[in-house]
Amino acid sequence: MPKQLKISPVQGLQGEISLPGDKSISHRAIMLSSLAKGENIIHNFLQSEDCIATANCFREMGIQIKFDGDKAFVVGKGLRGLSRPSKMLEVGNSGTTIRLLSGILAGQKFESQITGDSSIQKRPMKRIIEPLTLMGAKITGKKGTKDETFPPLIINTANLKGLEYNLKVASAQVKSAILLAGLYANGQTTVIEPVQTRDHTERMFGFFGINLTRFNRELSIEAPNDFAGREIFVPGDISSAAYFIVAALIVQNSNITIKNIGTNPTRTGLLQALKKMGAQIELADEEVLSGEPRATIKVGKQIVAAQNLAPSASLIGIDISGEIIPNILDEIPILAVLATQAEGPTVIKDAGELRVKESDRIKTTVSELKKMGADIEEREDGMVIHGPTKLKGAKIQSYGDHRIAMSTAIAGLIAEGETIIEDTACIETSFPGFEAQIQQLITNKTSFNS
Repeated sequence: MPKQLKISPVQGLQGEISLPGDKSISHRAIMLSSLAKGENIIHNFLQSEDCIATANCFREMGIQIKFDGDKAFVVGKGLRGLSRPSKMLEVGNSGTTIRLLSGILAGQKFESQITGDSSIQKRPMKRIIEPLTLMGAKITGKKGTKDETFPPLIINTANLKGLEYNLKVASAQVKSAILLAGLYANGQTTVIEPVQTRDHTERMFGFFGINLTRFNRELSIEAPNDFAGREIFVPGDISSAAYFIVAALIVQNSNITIKNIGTNPTRTGLLQALKKMGAQIELADEEVLSGEPRATIKVGKQIVAAQNLAPSASLIGIDISGEIIPNILDEIPILAVLATQAEGPTVIKDAGELRVKESDRIKTTVSELKKMGADIEEREDGMVIHGPTKLKGAKIQSYGDHRIAMSTAIAGLIAEGETIIEDTACIETSFPGFEAQIQQLITNKTSFNS
């Protein structure tokens, strides 16, 4: 029977938590550790289904990877050390895996095939196939409408050459696929971004000693010699922290501290938007480790009291659009939940990329929050939410999308009556232990059950 969550309203959220490792960084840590020479240790590795799928793909290509608690031990074989997989590589539900790994596979001396679940087989791949083909890669896939290509992909052997490529969409996945292919290309590979996207790939290149240069929005790399293994410390995932931050802002009598969360400037669009909405959030214990900044995040009554603010200080609706969107895309569903409790309209634009995620997140966010009584309307490239609105419990569909499931779960914490979310096994793709972490903070423990 499909897994479901049942949520009732809560009286408060209190306590201190640490969250699993950042998903984007965990993917990249496995990939570059596998391409490094020698032993690597990855601390706070996110053992989600998506990241395990990345690890399993490299195991299929001869890389030794072991797990012990939240540590991953990877014995890399160097840039040319991967072996031809004996079967088709399976990425499960991970768009990051299939797009980034395709860049690596394009430079190998063997043919490979890569696919994923039914959701992945609907994800557009032309955006990576086009630049990789210009580099000399030979990639074919399933043809669709509008000259689009979908998985499964077949990637044949090729000699790659560097290129200069202007990204057509602001996508860290596409940028990273090209840069990873650049590790195998003759000459210089340059990527020009329309706006800066998350830069975890570039930071990890630097941490491994791979020479990458940035000039404004132009990134350049030349194929390096082999590089040595490293010890990597992965910060907690700010996209996962977003659910707890929003929960503490909308649930009365809340006061939470979240330790060791990544605060990479290309990922903190969420915090910028929340502060514009009037949210009181404090960062403490800031440091940089393994090339990535991190901090403790405090939110709730403690911040209001420390800054002598009125407890009734309310959130306000804002416009969210333009350059901030690529760095806030994953957090838009949970931001929409927060917006239902803000004074006035929140307008989200330029977010059409949400339509090609695990679900059409514009459509699914709007449809499921409407069931809960939200005053929300769909736009072609975003949505408009009018608040504040009193939410009510409802029967919710996750559409197999972990961010829809988790966002509506947080909405259920303030909704009148019971909220039932169907098909919540998808949460494991990005945030194993989500339910337990929420339960740990709830002051009336019977309100969150699976």
